[in-house]
Amino acid sequence: MKNLWKYVRKYKFLYVLALAAMIISILLDASAPQITKHIIDDVIVGGETKILMKLLLGLLGIGFGRAIFQYTKEFIFDFAAARIACGLRKDLFDHIQTLSVGYFDSHNTGELMARIKDDAERIWNAFGFVGMLVLECSIHTIIVLVCMLRLSPVLTLIPIVIMPIIAWYALKMEKGLGEVYDKISEQTAELNTVAQENLAGVRTVKAFAREDYEISKFKKHNKQYYDLNMSQAKLLIRFQPNISFLSKFLMMSVIVIGGILVIKGKMSIGDLGAFSEYANNIIWPMEMVGWLSNDLAAAFASNKKIKKIMEEKPVIADPDKPVLPEVVKGELTFQHVDFELDGKDILNDINFTLEKGKTLGIMGVTGSGKTSIVNLIERFYDVTAGEILLDGINIKDLPLPLLRGQISVVMQDVFLFSDSISENIKTGNKDATEWESVQQAAISAEAHSFIQKLSEQYDTVIGERGVGLSGGQKQRISIARAIAKETPILILDDSTSALDMETEREIESHLSELKNSSKIVIAHRISAVRRADEILILEDGKIIERGTHEELMEKRGQYYRTYEVQYGEEAALCQ
Repeated sequence: MKNLWKYVRKYKFLYVLALAAMIISILLDASAPQITKHIIDDVIVGGETKILMKLLLGLLGIGFGRAIFQYTKEFIFDFAAARIACGLRKDLFDHIQTLSVGYFDSHNTGELMARIKDDAERIWNAFGFVGMLVLECSIHTIIVLVCMLRLSPVLTLIPIVIMPIIAWYALKMEKGLGEVYDKISEQTAELNTVAQENLAGVRTVKAFAREDYEISKFKKHNKQYYDLNMSQAKLLIRFQPNISFLSKFLMMSVIVIGGILVIKGKMSIGDLGAFSEYANNIIWPMEMVGWLSNDLAAAFASNKKIKKIMEEKPVIADPDKPVLPEVVKGELTFQHVDFELDGKDILNDINFTLEKGKTLGIMGVTGSGKTSIVNLIERFYDVTAGEILLDGINIKDLPLPLLRGQISVVMQDVFLFSDSISENIKTGNKDATEWESVQQAAISAEAHSFIQKLSEQYDTVIGERGVGLSGGQKQRISIARAIAKETPILILDDSTSALDMETEREIESHLSELKNSSKIVIAHRISAVRRADEILILEDGKIIERGTHEELMEKRGQYYRTYEVQYGEEAALCQ
């Protein structure tokens, strides 16, 4: 946990204060049986009733003092641990934001969410409640044993012998429970997934008459969940009675053997009463050994997982000596670009120049490398060979925030945040809070009309990923978001696939008015690219055709064949 000590050092004074409060609380707790001893020996047996009130006030003072110092201890431990977890979670999230897109290709969202939430909380426990109890159990046990030895070394042998046995049973029980808890947690996730998928896809389930199959699948997972909970109950039944028996046996042994010692005059009744209290107080730390050891082990494992992420370095990073152009015009050039990913050739010898204010269309079948061009422009990945220039500057020499700040992208997979429509449109340009700019972007994206019909219009909160909107509506908000960013380069990656032809033409008309933006339009439909200044046809990562719509039609190649498929009779008339 070396990497965690930097967080702990910030709050070392608080931990020292909490430890002091803990020791005082334990000492107060350990002094209570001594007062019990005097009440029995001096008041009950000795008849010194005058000191009874002082002794009772002493017990009251001990209780009051313990309450104050226990509260102080727990509050400080929780406060410091919460601050540590907060700082750790923030640093982890900040670090994840710096990692390259390639990292997320091999690590799923659920795994990263578990690191940020669950693992950070386990570390919170280790430096908070669990860590506090580990210290308290250790100090409490030592102090109580010392007090017991002072009263009767012979009787102290009883808890010394029985306590390790109780601790062993507790460790065995918690180890078994820990394994079952993990399985229950996994099974809970599977059960929730089955139920969630069924409820989310209820229309599909009913359309294919899959109700019986879904019920059967749910019953199977539900039975597994039941079996695991029964395994948990069996473990508790197996070990808990033994722990309870040993605890009672310890107390019984103390009373019986202590009684014999009292009869023989080797200890007083008050000593036996005080010793019995100590014996009762020393049981709970042993019972908690298993639970605490499991939680500490989980915290160590969580720290390793977090440390592994923190040691990851971004593959795509800012240059050591970045170039900072005063103005970005938006001229984009690919020079002999090759791109390889996971040992597979994606792009091969890609060459083109997109001049300022011009439009480049890119077409090709699925898997031909169209989206990879977008990924390279934004430096989600780096080229394997060749170079990409922005206004004559290699994009590797530009700071990543500057580069990406000059590009607006409408992704193929539309992602909208669970927020208002206006906030989604302002995503790429939060500083531009002018209402007119938001509305104008929506008008340009042909989104204004349907937004006006919503209950709260632009203040309507949409669900995560745009739940509640149609595919076309989500695409139009995504286009409005890109337009509102007002960048020199605008990229639309199959961004009108869910739109009708008329809406698509309206949007193209609005986009053509953005004279200061260089546009890349990636599409499967010829209608989306036919007005581009140049059109590239990709196949297996290579440019097999290029030219304007008219030039490509004259070549009667792949572009023409695509036109025939999409336009049928109209294509025949053009022959």
